[in-house]
Amino acid sequence: MILDADAVTHGIQLAVAPVFLLTAVSGMIGAIAGRLARIIDRARLVEDRARASTDPEFLKQANRELSELRQRGRLANGGIALLTLCSFLIGLTIIVLFVGETTGFQISRWAVGGFMGGVVCFLLALLCFLVETFIATRLLNFHIPGKF
Repeated sequence: MILDADAVTHGIQLAVAPVFLLTAVSGMIGAIAGRLARIIDRARLVEDRARASTDPEFLKQANRELSELRQRGRLANGGIALLTLCSFLIGLTIIVLFVGETTGFQISRWAVGGFMGGVVCFLLALLCFLVETFIATRLLNFHIPGKF
């Protein structure tokens, strides 16, 4: 098999476009991983305070917050898993596009399927991120006692 320089160049050009999606995915993984780290830190703090407390009202509130933190953690983990799957599918798409262009194999359906699968995973990960932020902001209470 002799590789044509024009085919290789065109294959690289085709494969570069999905790389931009990989850049976005890596940024999202970083953002969600940062949120997950803060969720874990907060859960550890609430657990430690709950272990030291004997106040039934505080324990009830701590259990409620830990439940929401657990839910947020699951959403963050799901988002990271979807983004990882997205990266894998986009990487496969890049390989398929390059191999298809340089060898002449008709595998464009695989490229379309891999790319569309990656985009769907990315959108689902964004949905997980959105729901997690809604849950996080639901916990906020901007009322300071005695000020309003």
